[in-house]
Amino acid sequence: MQGIRESVVAGQFYPASPSRLKSELSELFDITSNLEKYPTARGIISPHAGYFYSGKTAAYAFNAISEIDFSTVVVISPSHYEYFNGSCIFDGDAFETPLGNIPINKTLSDLLTEKSGNIFKGHSGHRREHGIEVILPFLQVIRKDFSLIPIVMGDQNDRNINELANALRSIDSKDIIYIASSDLSHFYSRKAADKLDSVIENDISNFDDFSLWLDIISGKTEACGYGPILSVIKTLKGDTDTKSEVLYRTDSGEASGDISRVVGYLSSVFYE
Repeated sequence: MQGIRESVVAGQFYPASPSRLKSELSELFDITSNLEKYPTARGIISPHAGYFYSGKTAAYAFNAISEIDFSTVVVISPSHYEYFNGSCIFDGDAFETPLGNIPINKTLSDLLTEKSGNIFKGHSGHRREHGIEVILPFLQVIRKDFSLIPIVMGDQNDRNINELANALRSIDSKDIIYIASSDLSHFYSRKAADKLDSVIENDISNFDDFSLWLDIISGKTEACGYGPILSVIKTLKGDTDTKSEVLYRTDSGEASGDISRVVGYLSSVFYE
């Protein structure tokens, strides 16, 4: 294959050794295995920190969709390292992880770029970004054969959010799973973080994109990937039967023991 996006955080956020990675993922799935399965799931929210901190929270989400027969996954991440306007789909053939290469769905990617000038193919935001990469090994464990549409959102303004959601609705099918990659508040005490994170938890539980947007812009809550979260909710909002359930919420202090300066994590599932 040409144009492979190579792993950039293997050995940092998760093990670079395939055997160690499989072992760690197996353990994470085992400790979250008592969760109900969602055979009608359409999407999830998953955190994207190192597995030591947020792996268990992520595993709750991926366990929930482990029995879904999907063929394409749309993963939307915020851009942590580059500023740009719009949403960038990786312009290449595949994403690499220690567990193998995942092919890009070029046909659907091309259709998305036709819907808006703010959705384009390239490398903007993808070069160092971990928000998509850390999601992929979980998917490779639960599904052996799927294609990927990897999207990094730059400026998370309402226009970019709405245009991406409108474009995704135009290609929507039951074979597609949507994943919003996001952590919650950053570097507050556990008490302060819980106050902020409980607001977005409530908005997500209520499948309420309008309240979530207002709470973000007013500073009542925080999430580094609020744009991806809102894009997924708005994509699925047209289906009046879609529901939302928060599966798990915690913070980095659960793993580190330091509750003076935490990062919040949440996983949820959207289902019919």
